[in-house]
Amino acid sequence: MTTCLAAAAVVTTSQASAADETGRSFEIYGFAMADFIHDFQRLDPQWDDAFRPSKIPTEDGAFGGDGQSSVSVKQSRFGVKGTMPTDNLPINFKFEFDLFGTGVDAGQTTFRLRHAYGEWGSLLAGQTNSLFMDGDVFPNTIDYWGPTGMVFYRNVQIRWTPVSSDAGHFAIAIERPGNDVDAGNARLVDPVDCPGCGSIQNDEEWPDVTAQWRTNGDWGHLQLAGILRWVGYESREGPDNQPKGHETGWGINVTSAINMLEKDKLLLGVVYGEGIASYMNDGGMDLAPQLESSVPLRGSAKAVPLTGVMAYYDHYWNDSWSSSIGYSLTEVDNTNFQDDGAYHKGDYASANLLYYAAKGLMIGGELMWGKRTDNDGATGDDVRFQFSVKYDFGIKF
Repeated sequence: MTTCLAAAAVVTTSQASAADETGRSFEIYGFAMADFIHDFQRLDPQWDDAFRPSKIPTEDGAFGGDGQSSVSVKQSRFGVKGTMPTDNLPINFKFEFDLFGTGVDAGQTTFRLRHAYGEWGSLLAGQTNSLFMDGDVFPNTIDYWGPTGMVFYRNVQIRWTPVSSDAGHFAIAIERPGNDVDAGNARLVDPVDCPGCGSIQNDEEWPDVTAQWRTNGDWGHLQLAGILRWVGYESREGPDNQPKGHETGWGINVTSAINMLEKDKLLLGVVYGEGIASYMNDGGMDLAPQLESSVPLRGSAKAVPLTGVMAYYDHYWNDSWSSSIGYSLTEVDNTNFQDDGAYHKGDYASANLLYYAAKGLMIGGELMWGKRTDNDGATGDDVRFQFSVKYDFGIKF
């Protein structure tokens, strides 16, 4: 009898363990990727491995001679994701990084966090794609940075999605603020006239508020996203941190992916706003000085208007070959007190041919053209060729 009870206990425990494991998953994924890149003109050397029009010089020889090459593994990526069951709703999580250094690590091959978040029901917290962004319209390019005129920003956020289904969703979030303030000519003002104008910095008193609505169908998807921002500034050295203040930033981003033929996609996006450059893939500034009167000296800050456009077509010739071709631009409406060399416009165009030699193996080449235009009309351009080999890996437990 004791033996039978013990056996029954073992079976019961085993069944309970199996029940606890229901819905649990864990996946390791990523890819190893090597890029050979050759610029026929020149970019800022810290950005040799990403094609950003804002980093193209408008003065000959500013970064050295034309014709530069690099070989990089910075795009290589590693991530884990999974699902953990709870007493009611499961917890989904994701942690992912690549090797592309930015900020103080610009130009280096170092760990860069892409995603780190958890999601329980309609509540998400952590770092992932901003709600102001549509990651599904990023074209099938091999350039790391991609089209200049699209919203592309992974941000720390707390997100609530009250409506979600296969047909679409609606979500709102508060996101980490990060203003890009261009002091322009204000820093050259005589300290007697403006004691703090030489030390203007960003002031981030309130988080950004974002919202996203999306509808899905057999034809593709349409997404409308908006943002509202408190774009502040202050002086480090002026009395009572003067001059200081803020402007209201806002933006609307309309994107769509339209299914064509069997696997092709037409990818479209247009964004407009004021003080939204921090969320753009490349170029612009959130806040800049506006001169109202030179005698007496009087001015204010302005949330800088910005327009971004992108149009790409992803075509699949067959199961082994694909191409992506398109154009994108970013243009800002500079204020009257910005430097002559301040960024005004960026153009970006690319075309590629990719070969999928085996499952998990991609080999391909891409030709890119970019142009930068400054506030004073000065221009610089670059043509780049990139050849990449990518090995995908992954295992699910």
